[in-house]
Amino acid sequence: MRTIQEIADRYYALAQRGQLHQIQDELYAPDAVSIEPENVSQLPITVQGIQAMRDKEALLEAQIEARHGGFCGQPVVASYYFACTMGMDVTLKDRGRVQKDQVGVFEVAEGYIIKEQFFYNDAAY
Repeated sequence: MRTIQEIADRYYALAQRGQLHQIQDELYAPDAVSIEPENVSQLPITVQGIQAMRDKEALLEAQIEARHGGFCGQPVVASYYFACTMGMDVTLKDRGRVQKDQVGVFEVAEGYIIKEQFFYNDAAY
């Protein structure tokens, strides 16, 4: 079974290449939960399962006119969790160009990510 550090390092390596679907296929439990901040109006707050996560991402992608950049910082591991700073620089169809920074916290059990939760201010996005 993979350690939390190995999962965090693999997440980071794949994120550097923008391989979100591979991250989900390889590192997430099939029934993993994804949670957005409560103040986000464009996305569902909580979804469960890989397909629901992809559906949520499709809602976000539908709002993006152009991508200008993004990043994922190196993970910090503690106990059953790891966290990464993340960000994107995009032009939204209805709001113009915005830069969004967030922190993603990932809970790991039995060698898979079972929950992700993102923290950011919707006012910037």
